Amino acid sequence: MSRKVVITRPTAQALPLAQQVTGAGRDAIVFPLLEIHPLPDLAPLRMALQDLSGYAMVVFVSPNAIDAAFGVLPAWPDNLPIAVVGEGSRKALAQHGVTSSNATIFSPVNKLRTDSQTLLEVLDLDALRGKRVLIVRGETGRELLTDALRSSGIEVIQLSAYRRAAPELDQARRVQLTQLLESQNDWIVTSSEALRVLMQMLNQLDNNDAVAKMQHQRIIVPHVRIAETAQMLGLTNITLTGSGDEQLFAALQSRA
Repeated sequence: MSRKVVITRPTAQALPLAQQVTGAGRDAIVFPLLEIHPLPDLAPLRMALQDLSGYAMVVFVSPNAIDAAFGVLPAWPDNLPIAVVGEGSRKALAQHGVTSSNATIFSPVNKLRTDSQTLLEVLDLDALRGKRVLIVRGETGRELLTDALRSSGIEVIQLSAYRRAAPELDQARRVQLTQLLESQNDWIVTSSEALRVLMQMLNQLDNNDAVAKMQHQRIIVPHVRIAETAQMLGLTNITLTGSGDEQLFAALQSRA
């Protein structure tokens, strides 16, 4: 029997990859480990994005940040550079009509490690010194990029565009997770936070072997930091790919 592919992204981001997996003849299971919620009041976000003329660059930390911002933004201003971390964000920009053909988009060159550190490597920090940069993000997140920019003499404004939350482990999800552990499957996990949520869920199951069974599952991750988190949490069957769905899909095809 072919291994199932368990896609743990938030539902909206999981569905396109699930369709690709299904189209290739694999059985895709969407099991979100994070939920993305809009802010309860969008007025501050809308107001903050109304006039971007005072910024030298806007950084979007994720596809969710892009979707939330463009949901209230009528059009992207001409000549305003954008910085993103991964290939998923480039795709999200393209879905809103913004590509490298009509905008300047900075992103990491190293596809095996797409994060704030590798993004900093491609930014001209000297040219940004003394200017303002807007970072569009969730309500919480890592501060590495913000701290690094500020230490380079750049004024950074952070703007919350959405909120992340761990899904409730209700009875239906409890049963589904238990069933998934009964066979060996391929799990696509694209954030360290999602991995920590997964381990919390496993510890909530009425099954003393849940964590041990998870160690037999194949975990496919697109980033070194996520792989390191998986190892720290005791997972051992880890496949590291590059950034983007194409790399994840290639890893799936390598061992169906």
